[in-house]
Amino acid sequence: MDKLRRVLSGRDENEELGLTAQVLDASTLSYSTRVKWFVICFASGILCSILGTALLFLPNGIKLFAVFYTLGNIAALSSTCFLMGPLKQLKRMFEPTRLIATIVMLLCLVLTLCAVFWWHKKLLALIFCILQFLAMTWYSISYIPFARDAVMKCFTTCLS
Repeated sequence: MDKLRRVLSGRDENEELGLTAQVLDASTLSYSTRVKWFVICFASGILCSILGTALLFLPNGIKLFAVFYTLGNIAALSSTCFLMGPLKQLKRMFEPTRLIATIVMLLCLVLTLCAVFWWHKKLLALIFCILQFLAMTWYSISYIPFARDAVMKCFTTCLS
């Protein structure tokens, strides 16, 4: 169980558990509190995304869909901050292996809202929501060892 806690908190086995490490990780919450808030934040993100999808079919629902879907993705993304701490989350987001996925994902979040509220382009907002989904998926699987390689191999096998 301790090993699972170290993995979820982002600590190495031989990392010092001093006050400095806790401040830098910003994980002064207890393990159970962090897991509870992770679940609450992640579930609210999923709920927002589902609600946004349901609102898509209302008149002028594309705006509500884009807003709720984007808020859902932001909530789901920020939920992992409770597990590993916000600073460690940011460090991991901008590691070289995730840099492009992170930039595309954050850019799609912003461009979706721009397309709906400033440019008033509904189709463009829908395209950015699809790109949000793809970028968030690619970003998420970057945390699973060799998952990107498996997806790429499956994709190239399907195309050939």
